[in-house]
Amino acid sequence: MASLKSLKMRIGSVKSTQKITKAMKMVAAAKLRRAQANAEAGRPYATRLAAVVASLASRVSVGPHSPKLIAGTGSDQTHLIVLATGDRGLAGAFNTNIVRAARRKAEQLEAAGKTVLFYIVGRKGRPVIQRFYPSAIIAQHDTSAMKAPGYTDAQAIAEDISQRYFAGQFDVAHLAYANFRSTLLQEPTVDQIIPVVPAVNPANDKNAAPAAATEYEPDEEAILAALLPRNVAIQVYRALLENQAGFYGSQMTAMDNATRNAGDMIKKLAIIYNRQRQAAITTELVEIISGAEAL
Repeated sequence: MASLKSLKMRIGSVKSTQKITKAMKMVAAAKLRRAQANAEAGRPYATRLAAVVASLASRVSVGPHSPKLIAGTGSDQTHLIVLATGDRGLAGAFNTNIVRAARRKAEQLEAAGKTVLFYIVGRKGRPVIQRFYPSAIIAQHDTSAMKAPGYTDAQAIAEDISQRYFAGQFDVAHLAYANFRSTLLQEPTVDQIIPVVPAVNPANDKNAAPAAATEYEPDEEAILAALLPRNVAIQVYRALLENQAGFYGSQMTAMDNATRNAGDMIKKLAIIYNRQRQAAITTELVEIISGAEAL
């Protein structure tokens, strides 16, 4: 049985922890507002750009002169998974869920006989991937000094990935990140970003609405050549924004749960402390009374 002094020290320690978790929850809640606004503001542009690029890709005939980001390498043997996670923990299962989704995708590709490589963005994904795929990590982009995701950071990541693609290091690239839905829900997502997946041709889809007559100036291939590199950067930028909002939402929830658990523990320890204190007082009274009667 723990002594009264040790119980009192433990209650004080839990109270200190509760103050820290409560403060972290308030900080995460304050940062979440801006991060959520940024993610929601960038989402329509990224979604629409991806749809436009996919629509254009379905209209062009792939040939020797087509952009490589749409034509591909002529093979799909080597797949690169760009794993975007956070740099810090104390956010529940946020990072774990993204890594789990990336590993699930890697297992599916390996089951199909494909070679899988990893490009790590953020620090929390590397330890797990290094344990299961020690020789598959080809690069890591450090984002620890990045206070808030910027387009220049996303552009640097996209350019590095594209250069590796043009150099023939891989054939297909997938982007793994967490789609922010709410403070309680961050949906791990794995999207193919290289080469672009063409949209379904309306002529081949009986349920599709008739396509509007559209003329492009200059032509589709010239527009695609300009849009494809930007699309890769925009999709990476969106992943960074979604991840930041998801991280703060998950951290706020985790710290709120930790604060509640600390409160419950304080109540239980206080009950034990009061019972032992009362038992000690009762024992002392009994000893005093017994001594008086003996006299």
